[in-house]
Amino acid sequence: MPRRAALEALERFRRDSAWSRQVLDALAGKYGLDRRDTALAARMFYGVLQNLALCDHYIDGCIRGKLEPKVRDILRLGSYQVLFMDKVPDSAAVDESVKLCRSLGYARAAGLVNAVLRRLSREKSALPPIPDQGTAAYLSVRYSHPLWLVEELMALRGYDGAEAVLRADNSEPPVYVWPNTCRCTAEEMAALVPVRRTNAGLALERTGDITDTEAFQKGLFYVQDPAAHAAVEAADLAPGMRVLDACAAPGGKSFAAAIAMGGKGSVTARDILAKKLALVAEGAARMGLNCIRCEPGDARDTKAGGYDVVFADVPCSGMGVIRKKPDIRYRDERDLTSLPELQMELLEAIARAVEPGGRLVYSTCTWRKAENEAVTEAFLRAHSDFFKVTERTFWPDLDETDGFYICRMDRAKRI
Repeated sequence: MPRRAALEALERFRRDSAWSRQVLDALAGKYGLDRRDTALAARMFYGVLQNLALCDHYIDGCIRGKLEPKVRDILRLGSYQVLFMDKVPDSAAVDESVKLCRSLGYARAAGLVNAVLRRLSREKSALPPIPDQGTAAYLSVRYSHPLWLVEELMALRGYDGAEAVLRADNSEPPVYVWPNTCRCTAEEMAALVPVRRTNAGLALERTGDITDTEAFQKGLFYVQDPAAHAAVEAADLAPGMRVLDACAAPGGKSFAAAIAMGGKGSVTARDILAKKLALVAEGAARMGLNCIRCEPGDARDTKAGGYDVVFADVPCSGMGVIRKKPDIRYRDERDLTSLPELQMELLEAIARAVEPGGRLVYSTCTWRKAENEAVTEAFLRAHSDFFKVTERTFWPDLDETDGFYICRMDRAKRI
């Protein structure tokens, strides 16, 4: 059943561009998968998305003519197991793929699937090279990212830098945790939670459902990528400050801000999505962060004044979190062209809440300049009462974090 679920997830993603996490959650319930089988289905599904173009390259080298879309999905799933999953015997990957063909009414294709996967199994130590090495086209196939995205990366980081980012995108991301120092020290948390120290922060030694742990239920820690945590650090918070987290869900910045102030101050966590905001409220209650007040609302309706620090973590392309959400790489480039306009609209509105002498921290989980520097530079040109204090882009290959952008802009004090 895990393979059947992974195959259906691939079909839904291909057909409907359905978000991967939602698809997997629904299919785990549909097929009655336990935790172990759900993890296996997720590994196969995400693995194919991470290596889609590469799998297709090798599949196409073994066949002539066109394939039925579902047969191609079966071959993608089988080839990923053969080429990338060492713990799955090749014979099992081949046999299960053939069974999928027959059970879904594609008996005629079963022989082809068997032949292609057996050939890949025999030749996987000497697969045909990817053409055009040293070009964006090569990287696009080798790391299964769309060509436009590779070209944009190369413009920013050069060939070697782009390849390093793409390689990181296809790696397993660490899960970073932060102690709730309103309840415990970092040492006390580390004694209860298996972590290892990295250059970026404390990463979990073992993943899985951390919500089952006693330390989580007691509110001793929360999960947040170090780059997002750096956005809160950039604000240089102090006890007693009034803080607005204007696009708060999933709540990491609100938690980090409240803890940075020792619970002494106020944090207004606002988000347009009530369901996600409810999770922020739940997390705040679990950690005893009573200074956080959740408030549903559209950031575009932000009222003037009232806050010493305002966080504007605006909607973005998400290209910095591809290693966590591999499907993001397949977003249509044309759908991203309107994002900077929306980001500017939100930033303009959210900035109204900053008191004179206050701080505005703009952030995104992407490295794209069109959504980052271009937006903040345009904002600063239009608002002479704000000035840039600090700016940084984080990279998964260099910083061991999500791809992320932070720009702190302070509002001048009244004379």
